[in-house]
Amino acid sequence: MAAHANAARDRADPGDGTSGGRVGGLLLAAVGPILAMLAALALVAVTGLSQRGSVPEALEPWIFGYFIGRYPLFAFALVYGLGHLARAAAEPGPASVPRRVLFGLAGAAALLAAGLYPTFGGLILRGAFATGGMAFLTHQPLWLAFGLGAAVGALLFGSVLGLFAVAANRPLRPRLRRIGFGALAFLALWFGAILIGLAGDLGVGPWPRRAMRPEEAALAAGLLIAAALPHTALATLRRHRRGV
Repeated sequence: MAAHANAARDRADPGDGTSGGRVGGLLLAAVGPILAMLAALALVAVTGLSQRGSVPEALEPWIFGYFIGRYPLFAFALVYGLGHLARAAAEPGPASVPRRVLFGLAGAAALLAAGLYPTFGGLILRGAFATGGMAFLTHQPLWLAFGLGAAVGALLFGSVLGLFAVAANRPLRPRLRRIGFGALAFLALWFGAILIGLAGDLGVGPWPRRAMRPEEAALAAGLLIAAALPHTALATLRRHRRGV
């Protein structure tokens, strides 16, 4: 009996270590898009990238312009979106490698096109701004106009992420529970869009008109984490729910 118990413990010990390593790997994968977003923010802050510096002509449409001055944190939201698509394509799932690569790259291209074409903001910020502006012009309260604009931006952003995440590495048969998770994902992204839209009012500063200062970068990092955390938590929960 004792020998059998010792053997069982010996077999359990490696599994326990493996389980701990697996949990650490899952946690790193879960926060990967947030870490990528923060790395992009740190790079901008350290290099002093701004409109005052020498910017290659090819990059000018994405450094200059109305939307990047008004909603600068959207640049880092795009990095988060790319990280989310990469995580969705790489995680365990039913898709083949060619399908993951094809739709993962297609999703990244679609997100960049929706967020950057023809200039910074793309269809996402233009749609959000037009919706909020029209609501305000029809005498809606400012808070309602802002909320409606943020909702449209979140819907456009989330539609690209959701569509290509499913195409890259999800079962293609429709399931009712996906509707619930999709609605929660929209609410999470809507919350994030509101924070990103309020960044200037909350004191992030005038980047990219000048270089980002350390205190502004720290505040921006906090806002980005707060904006992305609900969606990240929801996506992590979703991966641990079988058959969703």
